[in-house]
Amino acid sequence: MAQNASITGKVTSKETKSPVQRASVFLSNSSFGTISLADGTFALYKLRPGQYTLVVTAVGFEDFTKKIQVDDESVTVNVELSPKTIQLREVTISTTAKADWKRNFEQFKKDFLGTDENAKLCQILNPDVLYFTYHKRQLTLEAETDNFLVIDNRGLGYRVKFLLKDFKSDAISGVITYGGERLFEDLPGSAAQKKIWQKNRDIAYYGSPMHFYRSLYTDKLAEDGFEMRRLTRYPNPDRPSDQIIHQKINRFKSINRGDSVNHWIEIANLSKYTQERVTQIPWYSYEVLRKTGQQGIYAITFPNYLYVMYTKKRDETNYKDIFRPLDMPNYEISVVTLYNNPPYALFDKNGIVISGEPLYEGTWSKARLSELLPVDYVPSEKR
Repeated sequence: MAQNASITGKVTSKETKSPVQRASVFLSNSSFGTISLADGTFALYKLRPGQYTLVVTAVGFEDFTKKIQVDDESVTVNVELSPKTIQLREVTISTTAKADWKRNFEQFKKDFLGTDENAKLCQILNPDVLYFTYHKRQLTLEAETDNFLVIDNRGLGYRVKFLLKDFKSDAISGVITYGGERLFEDLPGSAAQKKIWQKNRDIAYYGSPMHFYRSLYTDKLAEDGFEMRRLTRYPNPDRPSDQIIHQKINRFKSINRGDSVNHWIEIANLSKYTQERVTQIPWYSYEVLRKTGQQGIYAITFPNYLYVMYTKKRDETNYKDIFRPLDMPNYEISVVTLYNNPPYALFDKNGIVISGEPLYEGTWSKARLSELLPVDYVPSEKR
């Protein structure tokens, strides 16, 4: 797709109307970023079509965000920044607090960065900006920052600056969610190193949700190696919810009832479903894809669950609750669940979901920051 659109504008103080210089201006989840000049002006050029979140941050001001639809024409945005209200956090210094923070940080790294080979090459440069809250009864870890969390990903060759707003890791459901604004910058490296990074980026891209959504709206699923089918599930009536199971295990642990703990662990290992069925006939793009009233924005909708196979990669991971027919090769499998009523999610031409975030199980559920690519990423070669 053509990359000749631009976003220009000026950053001023809402209170004094004077220009704000050296404000950080970027498109969230992309590699497009700049700094406002002495007169407050800024410009971002050569943009791919799609919907972006424009983010402006400056010392002493509240963060500014605005959704912008980029097509083939230039967009002008005048930004007024409001003075920041200073909130002092309570600081607790104790041996216990330091131990808790360290334990929370180790869990955060695993859940946020991932556990793959790329994750081993990721380094958080300023962990001190992280604030953690751990809810013991709910087994959930929450994290946030009030400044950029800076991560060097030496597996993909990016420095990622992340304004983390709402990280949550739920040990009961096994679901990890996070949101915020992020900017990708290329790390310096030799020509040989950059070649390795490009190869790793392509590996991360092919078969990813971004690749899938781009293939879906261009009607190139089969050509790109994707196959969609309908999945029907029948819940197991003999298996209580994850929350009840964890409550029982924790209760019996607290009173040293080992037999009861083992009993509930056996129940936890039961399948969540008594039966699962995958249709033999694949779905075509037009069966799940819908146009919207907004140019460049598409909707995906389907009943039950969407079963997505990527036939150009193999996956040796044994996912407990992912059904795989006995005669199916070990293709990468992802199951997609929609939660809107009626069920749908919106995505743009960059292949990024912008509303109605789905739940991913299987291969796509493993993706963490270690494999995250900017929305404007274009693979170096076609597979």
